[in-house]
Amino acid sequence: MNIVFDLGGVVFRWRPEKIIRHVFQDPKEQDLVRSEILEHVDWVELDRGTITLDQAIIRGTSRTGLPRGRVEKLFKVVPEFLTPIEETIQLIRDIHGSNNSLFVLSNMHAASISYLEERHKFWNLFDGIVISSRIQKVKPEIEIYEHLLTTHGLNAAETVFVDDLSENLAAASTIGIHTIRFIDADQCRQDLINLGCIC
Repeated sequence: MNIVFDLGGVVFRWRPEKIIRHVFQDPKEQDLVRSEILEHVDWVELDRGTITLDQAIIRGTSRTGLPRGRVEKLFKVVPEFLTPIEETIQLIRDIHGSNNSLFVLSNMHAASISYLEERHKFWNLFDGIVISSRIQKVKPEIEIYEHLLTTHGLNAAETVFVDDLSENLAAASTIGIHTIRFIDADQCRQDLINLGCIC
């Protein structure tokens, strides 16, 4: 089987509330940052690679009225908060020793993936890596899943996608990809065993 892992929330911790609190202590500012930056369409476009980090900072500053330096700090600390989930990485290492192929399919903006690739050494465990900002496609749009399958010559029926978000899994399933909702590494391992991917 082809086993495909999301990054944020699966391989790396993704804790947006902790990131917001690190930079903004005022509850009203936290709510503003949540709605006008992290949940704004610009965040998706940053992941898509259609706006730059500088553009996202400028536009976020304009929308919120918050000081540019603090908005910039918010964006700049995001990669540092993407810390490895060691249990998932061990699971990936165990899968690497099996007859399965391993892939990454993730929404992530350019600065974050560059930071992670520079600091971690397990990328060679994967047979292919698809990052949204590098191909201008994002989950849960069907095109990003089709890109994964086409680029790497994968059969959807022989592919399992692991993600923590139900909407991303639902989209993958519409084109015949098997899915696993990630809660933790132990549960994910058991689900892979149940599917017959690993022993």
